[in-house]
Amino acid sequence: MRRKDREMDSEFARDVIDHSQYGVLACVTPEGKPYAIPLSIARAGDRLFFHSAAAGSKVDYLPDGQEVALTFVSHAQVPELFSCGELRGMLSEPGAASMLVSKVFTTEFASACVQGRVYELTDPAEKLAGLRCICEKFTPEKMAFFDLATKNALHITKVYEIRIESLTGKRKRFDAQGNELKGQAED
Repeated sequence: MRRKDREMDSEFARDVIDHSQYGVLACVTPEGKPYAIPLSIARAGDRLFFHSAAAGSKVDYLPDGQEVALTFVSHAQVPELFSCGELRGMLSEPGAASMLVSKVFTTEFASACVQGRVYELTDPAEKLAGLRCICEKFTPEKMAFFDLATKNALHITKVYEIRIESLTGKRKRFDAQGNELKGQAED
């Protein structure tokens, strides 16, 4: 990671995964072409889960043990640190151009990157546990209906796990005074 001052710890990265609505999975196809797809992914420990139909590109491109990379972003926004009037007043100050680049024409973000290997879960109990993890993240208020839904769909649904081999987190964020929070600084 080039910007070590923005690197965050693995707990931060796990939190990003847990609060992301999706992650983008990337791999190389058997033909050597890149393949990337956004997926609804849930985490339990150092295992990530997603589901799939029984056929399609994901099934074709993700044999057991396939190396994959995933990217998650749980927060991204342009900071609003200055009004247009404040910016006009700063234009004559030394370093105005640098400040515009670093504090106005920029994005705050929280991201996580994962490297790992993907495996299809074939044991019914493991598949069910993976689906439960996904549903508890995305539809927690509807878990009373989970058993009925999976009873009819488990046999036609593929469930995959990704075993995390490396995990990094990164953040760019400003405090209320417009100073960038660095590294493990408290929010």
